[in-house]
Amino acid sequence: MTTLTTAPLAPLLDGLFAEAAAATSPAMSGLTGEERMRLIESKTEYLDLYGRLKDLWLPVSREAGALLYMLARSIRARTIVEFGTSFGISTLHLAAALRDNGGGRLITSEFEPSKLRRARQNLTVGGLIDLVDMREGDALQTLSVDMPETIDLLFLDGAKALYRDILELVEDRLRPGALIVADNADVSPGYLARVRTLAAGYLSTPFADDIELSMRI
Repeated sequence: MTTLTTAPLAPLLDGLFAEAAAATSPAMSGLTGEERMRLIESKTEYLDLYGRLKDLWLPVSREAGALLYMLARSIRARTIVEFGTSFGISTLHLAAALRDNGGGRLITSEFEPSKLRRARQNLTVGGLIDLVDMREGDALQTLSVDMPETIDLLFLDGAKALYRDILELVEDRLRPGALIVADNADVSPGYLARVRTLAAGYLSTPFADDIELSMRI
């Protein structure tokens, strides 16, 4: 039995995935595909993009959530950093792994206050809030202070244009063997160029549905 597969977390996740599947994003319906990609890839307009997406769930899939849990468990992670909390589905999976590893600290950052409030509620209902340090604001600032000396796992699921910047911000704290999981990394070519360069200190491979799985060496 695990925290992930038992109450209160398992039924909570069932409800959250169902709610996410039913949600829509009218704020994005007026944009062309080209306009969406411009916002996604921009380092200056991502605040506008995520302001438009404040009511959109943007969750990891069930499979990706299970993968995060298993990776964190397998390396016995005690310190995890997450870029992009949204409504907290991925955060719940990562915090469950910490609980089953015997405890630890998960630092997660989210720009949109309304999403962070809902994520905090979900983590409280799931019985995991005590493991999570929730930070509101631009992750380039929130993840630059009061960070652990070593990081076991980094999960990137915020503004894709900032993946490389966030990685480089915490890079010196990634221990040898630390894992970096980047969702939708296919739209972050600068990030992929970094982690797929052996000389930069990583081994990396595309994995599952648009996930890049990397290891600090």
